[in-house]
Amino acid sequence: MYMIITKEQVLQALSNVEEPDLKKDLVTLNMIQDIHIDGNKVSFSVILTTPACPLKAMIENACRNAIAYFVSKEAEVHINMTSRVTTQKNTGVPGVKNIIAVASGKGGVGKSTVAVNLALALARTGAKVGLIDADIYGPSIPIMFGLEGARPKARDVDGKTWIEPIEKYGIKLLSIGFFTDPNQPVPWRGPMVSTAIKQLFNDADWGELDYMIVDLPPGTGDIHITVTQTFPVTGAVIVTTPQNVALADARKGIGMFMMNAINVPILGIVENMAYFTPAELPDNKYYIFGQDGGKKLAEHLKVPFLAEIPLIKSISDSGDAGRPVLLDEGIMTAAFIDMAKKVAQQVAINNAIAIDKKSVVNI
Repeated sequence: MYMIITKEQVLQALSNVEEPDLKKDLVTLNMIQDIHIDGNKVSFSVILTTPACPLKAMIENACRNAIAYFVSKEAEVHINMTSRVTTQKNTGVPGVKNIIAVASGKGGVGKSTVAVNLALALARTGAKVGLIDADIYGPSIPIMFGLEGARPKARDVDGKTWIEPIEKYGIKLLSIGFFTDPNQPVPWRGPMVSTAIKQLFNDADWGELDYMIVDLPPGTGDIHITVTQTFPVTGAVIVTTPQNVALADARKGIGMFMMNAINVPILGIVENMAYFTPAELPDNKYYIFGQDGGKKLAEHLKVPFLAEIPLIKSISDSGDAGRPVLLDEGIMTAAFIDMAKKVAQQVAINNAIAIDKKSVVNI
């Protein structure tokens, strides 16, 4: 005969399971929902803070162990691991929960490649993702998605014209490259650039998005200031390569985001072209540009180190072909998905900290 299991027992058991990042138990965080009990069959949902949670399997296993230890070893447990992406503030773009800026101190470090594959990796986990190419002077998204010559549609609603982002590979896209001649330069001054950037955010029908990735131009200029001072950015991902000159510029980029007038949290540092791996020797790593430069910078500045992305010819080939490398299985796919999970993890942690601070202030 089975013992009688109650909802209260299940909640009490699960109150012993701590969310490792948020340092509170799942019940207190309201992450346990839809508890159903039928004899010795127990089912419930765990609402994670992101579908890209890297601790998903660990949390599920801890829940099973808690039911077995505190309730009954005979219980048949079914857990629905789902998610609801958190947000801490109004991003200024209706329906968009989090804006993530991808930046670099200098050009040529693969920032756009990281931005594109970050967006695709987040979408692959089940998140709703948009990507804005904010590099007005050198837009690369049209090429990297095989959309040269593409033009977004527009529709009128109550007298206002809305741009419809182009959808490809499961994400929504907008780039100034969709509106300009790719063979002509864009000789715009600061005010024109700022207006164009705002239109990509404000005049587009983005719908519901968990994450909007913004591929910023290299350096620290008008576009960075426009984006960060107009829209509450959730956090920034900084891309660098191992060389000292790239690291020095990355440090300046981080410094800009940390300025009081901007104050955007650093989600972490990505070291691109960290090492070279030949296709015929996939287990070999050759640190041709130096080793651990990005990791040491992250340690020095006390910010997360998100990933080492190898230098592989297939990355540039896939970008030129309009089919990002993440769409194919391989070492690069695993690296970018792991990076995306860490970015989502940092977003969730920052959101939780910000919400806690607001709660303290409101008491």
